[in-house]
Amino acid sequence: MGSRLTEEQSAFVAAVADFAKRECGTRQQRDALTGDGRGAHHPGLYGRLAELGWLGVCLPEEYGGAGGGLADACLFLEETSYGMVPAGGFITTVIAAKAYERFGTEKQRHEVLSGVVRGDVLSIAMSEPEAGSDVGALRCRARRAADGTWLIDGQKTWISNAHCARSILLVARTGEDKHGGLTMFHLPADTPGVEVRGIDTMGGREVNDVFLTGVRLPADAVVGQVDDGWRQLMAGLNHERLFLASNMLGLARRAFDDALGYVREREQFGRPVGSFQALRHRVADLATEIECTRLLVRDVALDCDAQPDRLFPREASMAKLKATEVAKRAALEGMQMMGGYGYTTEFDMERHLRAAVVSTVYGGTSEIQRDVIGKTYGL
Repeated sequence: MGSRLTEEQSAFVAAVADFAKRECGTRQQRDALTGDGRGAHHPGLYGRLAELGWLGVCLPEEYGGAGGGLADACLFLEETSYGMVPAGGFITTVIAAKAYERFGTEKQRHEVLSGVVRGDVLSIAMSEPEAGSDVGALRCRARRAADGTWLIDGQKTWISNAHCARSILLVARTGEDKHGGLTMFHLPADTPGVEVRGIDTMGGREVNDVFLTGVRLPADAVVGQVDDGWRQLMAGLNHERLFLASNMLGLARRAFDDALGYVREREQFGRPVGSFQALRHRVADLATEIECTRLLVRDVALDCDAQPDRLFPREASMAKLKATEVAKRAALEGMQMMGGYGYTTEFDMERHLRAAVVSTVYGGTSEIQRDVIGKTYGL
């Protein structure tokens, strides 16, 4: 991938890597920024990324962005993940921002996208207690009042970054048709009737329940068209799956490099443990898998940039499936190669594993990705 970058992209990657090394390069720095690994997002550091102009890397210039493509956003996600930069709010932000860019009104785009460039975090709320992989089964209801406003009641769950979001891209039911009755809404997080409750996970504070009780939104809060939310969601799957894939590609690289550094130094029976064939072959296999993943993610991103109006359901699902499964394998293999030390909180490998395992669940499980890929072959 490195040899295929433009000169500008190479400079961008180098700048992000330098920032990560300078601000998050030591365990002490990372612990201070994340509350000993319990937080995935640091507002202060995120604000500095905004000051550097990086949060708008793939947003239009008229809203303060850099005007880059999906490939540029993927590079940013990969490098910040590799550098363990606590900017966990960026993934949901860029996913939601691309939906506003494509379907929002000019007023919405100006407000939301300009805010993203300045450092606002966005969240997207789809999943519910009875609607996870089957998003079309959601029950959160938006009813149009006589004055044209919308009244919304319901619950969302597993909502990433809702606790630090300025606004939430809400998907609610406005009609009875399973897929044809969904609508997207622009929901400021401080709207009366919105309650965010954190869900404790082994990854720390990342996801939330969001309760909506008598929430009232203006008529112009609709993003796109009423009852067209399903089609709009499907149009953004390329973005979501690519961004998640890029994030996990960075984590896979970091887990690999951490394990490699350990087996080069750790000695048993008078020599580095990495010199034994059992570990040397593991390293070779992992390196090959990560390089294959890198090439796949990069190729899909470039295809999406070249044909922005085309859906790539097979390729985007392949990228998400491959990158998340490889990240999980890299962390598990890294823990095995490091032995007991990989299991301790003294080293980062256990953090890598916690972050990698859940990646095969969110954004569409690995099973869902395989099902999507299979259907594109007529199965």
